[in-house]
This record gives sequence, structure tokens and C-alpha cells, in this order.
Amino acid sequence: MKTPLNVLQFICPTGFYGAERWILALAGHLDPQKVRSSLAVTSETASKDLQLVREFKERELGDIVELSMSHRFDPQVINRLAEFITSQKIDIIHTHGYKSDVIGVLAARRAGILCISTPHGFENARDLKLRLFIKLGCMAMKRADAVVPLSEALLEDCRHLQVPDERLFFIRNGVDLSEVENERQKPRQLSGKKRIGFIGQLISRKNVDDILMIFDQLRREREDIELVIVGDGDERERLETLSSQLSSVDDVHFLGFRDDRLALLHSFDIFTMTSTLEGIPRCLMEAAAMGIPIAAYDIPGVDQLVSHNETGLLAPLGDRETLLSHWRRLLNDGALAQQLSATARENVNAHYAASRMAEQYTDLFQRLYDQQGTTKLPSQHKENTTDVR
Repeated sequence: MKTPLNVLQFICPTGFYGAERWILALAGHLDPQKVRSSLAVTSETASKDLQLVREFKERELGDIVELSMSHRFDPQVINRLAEFITSQKIDIIHTHGYKSDVIGVLAARRAGILCISTPHGFENARDLKLRLFIKLGCMAMKRADAVVPLSEALLEDCRHLQVPDERLFFIRNGVDLSEVENERQKPRQLSGKKRIGFIGQLISRKNVDDILMIFDQLRREREDIELVIVGDGDERERLETLSSQLSSVDDVHFLGFRDDRLALLHSFDIFTMTSTLEGIPRCLMEAAAMGIPIAAYDIPGVDQLVSHNETGLLAPLGDRETLLSHWRRLLNDGALAQQLSATARENVNAHYAASRMAEQYTDLFQRLYDQQGTTKLPSQHKENTTDVR
């Protein structure tokens, strides 16, 4: 047994979204006497001054290396990452995302260390090039020493991708609820209108079109509402063009990426989500912890956080009319909204704390490191597919 283990978190950031915040939550809750954290990120010209890097540094979570990329996939990064691993005596590299899986698995093999992959979601992209790249990322993920999905839905996705059972583990997602609670104690920012909101990446699987169309229909019925969309992504320009063609355009606000996302979340009267595919959404966990009533489409991952009529309101995927009726109920029935949000807050605080997640990852890191000399890692598949609460 070696303590502390040197674990390198590796990601190719596209912004500051769920996976990036997840890394901060995990690293911030790991016991430094057992796990010494460090961070490696790739940076392209468009991704300098990364917020993940700034916050990792401000919180003094460990060493940081930024690996410059000359283009979207620079194979030289593999060598530089392997050199960093060797020079810093890294024991385990922990990868997050398609590109980081490809680079991280290859660098780990060159450096002779363990590679653990945590998939945060699988993209149903429209773009053919992106779909091919995702396929490469999934192939690389399957060659990691361990794959650790963070929801039951992602666990099933990994099975479908034929990740070997002996390398498949399950640790339920967790979120740093302390920063949410700190914000929840502050006075809300009120705009004078009821605020329906979404926070997340503006990418195809988030299906923000449905939010816009549902809001436009509701806005024809009442003037006391506005829609706030926080986040950025390759769909933003198209979505802004779509909203400009709607009668509700003056009450639709695209705010882009914001450092004050939690203050904005606190101002919402409804948090809504119309994704077609999710892991277990961090933004939904934060909304529940903040005590914001939730109305969303009922898809795998979302259903792990929201039980219809208990911790929120769910509509079948694509059923805009039913989701619209849920928005109406939450806006018109304050007692119902308060009851659902209170139960959701109790649930997420009880079952999705980052401290519990960090303890389980610590155990897994140590166990895999101790067993790496064997020909095959023993499966914990049955043990870890149960809900650890």
C-alpha cells in the first residue's frame, strides 16, 4: 500500500461546465493524506485563461500543467503528458471526456501507469466528424484500466459499448453542495418577472429548441415571465437566431457563460431541462440543492434525481404540451412548488454529496493501485452497481 497516491486529473476543457466542476468537487474532497491531486489540461488558442485552472490554483488543490495544442488534436501532447507523468511520479491518471480518453490512455501506456476513465455523458452529435471522434474516444475508454460511470444510465451505456465487466465500476455522482448552500443563504436577485431558467452547454443533446418553443407558447398566455439561458456552446448562434423569430424574443435572455451562475440559479422560479441524453446532470443536482422547483423531460439520468410528483415534475421526452402544463402548475401553485423543491433538496443533500463520492474514489484508487500487478483487476461490478448512500 502506498499513501499518498499521486493522481492526475486530466481533461480537455470546452468551458467550465459539469465535468470541470466535478473535478474541482472531487479534488477538493479527497483526503490529501491519502491522495495527492494534480491537474493536466490541454489548451488551444481559443481556450486560454481557463477557469478550471484558475480555481484549481486558487483552492490550492495541487500542481497544474497546461499542454498547448497547435490544433484540435495534437499528437505531440501525448509525449508531453507522458513526460509530465514520469517526472512527477504520477501513479494514476484520471481522464474525463473523449479527447482526454484518447490522449490519456496512450500517455498512461507510455508512462506505464494506471488509467481510469470517468464518462460524464455520451453525445448524440449531428456532425459526422464529431461522431467519428466520439467513436475513437469510446474505443480508447474501453482500453482504460477502469471505467467508472457516475449514473445507472451511463453504466448501461458502458455495457452497451462492451466495456469489459472486470474493468467496469460504479460510483454515484456527487456535487460540492457547500457552495450551493452558501449562495442559498443569500437574498435572491429578483427581476420583477417569474424566471424560467436553464444552465448548461448549448449543444445538440441539450435540445434547447424545446425550451424556446414551450416558453414562446406560455408567453402568449402571460406577460409576467422571462426565460434565462446561462451557458455557451456551438448551438448558441443558431438558438439565438431561432429566438429572434419568436414573438417572445424580448423576454428571452442568452447570458452566455457566467461566473455568477449560482446567483442566477437562485433567482429562478423554475429550472427546466429538455435534454435528449444525459449522464446525471450536475446542473439539476445544483438546482435541487438550491431549492428551485424542477420541470424536465423524463430520460435516464434525470430520472435518478427527479421522481415525478415527489421531487419535481417530469414529462415524456418530446412532449412539449405536458412540460408546458408542468410549468403552469409550478408558476400557479406556490405550495406545490415549495413542497417539491423541499423534498428534492433533502434528497440531493442526503445522497449526492461530494464527500461520499471522494471516499469511494479513494478506496477505488488504492485498490486498483495495489492490484495492478495482477493479470486482471477483480470485478466489483455487482458490489458497485448497488446504490451506495
